[in-house]
Amino acid sequence: MIASGSNPRAAMNNDELIERQQRLLVRSAQLRLILADQAQVLQKPLAMADQAQSGVQWLYRNPLWPLGALALVALVRPRRAMAWGGRLWWAWKTLKQTQKWLTKRPLQKQLP
Repeated sequence: MIASGSNPRAAMNNDELIERQQRLLVRSAQLRLILADQAQVLQKPLAMADQAQSGVQWLYRNPLWPLGALALVALVRPRRAMAWGGRLWWAWKTLKQTQKWLTKRPLQKQLP
């Protein structure tokens, strides 16, 4: 058993504990307000990220709409569609090759 003199809070009476609890509750409310104020900076970027995520999800659920738009562009502007198609194909291959190269490359120690 621990002696009551070793823990100063054990000697606190009920009124002191209630007062301490009230101070902690006030401090907690202040910190929540500060956090809410500081989080306002992130509201717009996070909203944009949510919109982008929603757009990607829509594309996965409705793949025919973008494919139809691409087919229309290919019919109306075939040269432009071929030029952009070639560029996109090259970018896709480069991305995949880079990913493959990065996965095969051993991790190097970071110098301090």
